[in-house]
Amino acid sequence: MSAAKLVASGLGAGWTPVAPGSAGSLLALILGIPMLAGPAWLLPAAALLALLAGLWSIAACGVNGDPGWVVIDEVAGQWLAMWGLGHASPLGLVVAFAIFRLLDIAKPGPVAWAERQPGAAGIMADDLAAGALTAGILWAVRSRWPEFFG
Repeated sequence: MSAAKLVASGLGAGWTPVAPGSAGSLLALILGIPMLAGPAWLLPAAALLALLAGLWSIAACGVNGDPGWVVIDEVAGQWLAMWGLGHASPLGLVVAFAIFRLLDIAKPGPVAWAERQPGAAGIMADDLAAGALTAGILWAVRSRWPEFFG
C-alpha cells in the first residue's frame, strides 16, 4: 500500500468492511484522547495537519468522488469536534462521537454545502464543517452546564 493510500485510509481504518467512516472517527477519537490533556491548540493543530495530509493523499491517489475507504476526512473532523470538549470524559467522548457522526451522515445546511465542493477540498470540507458544528455544540453545552461532561 502506498503512503498516500495509508494516509487517506486513516492508517487502514477505511478498509473496515462495515461503517468505515465510523471506524475512522473511532480511530481519531482514541488518538485524540491524549491530545485533550495537552494545550488547547493541540487538537485544532492536529486537525489542520490531518486536513493538509488529506488534501495531499486524496490528490495523490487520484480519487474521484468520496469513496468509503477515504477516512482521513473523518479523522480531521473528529479531532475538530473533540476540541469543544476541553477535557476527556467518557460521556463527553461518546457525545462528541455521536454528534459528529450524526452531522456527518445527516449533512444539515453547511455540511451539505461543503460536501458539494469539488475535488479533495469537498471531500475534506463536509467533515470539517460537521466537526466545527459539533465543537460549537459541545462548547455551548459545556459553557451552560459545566458539570454535564464531568
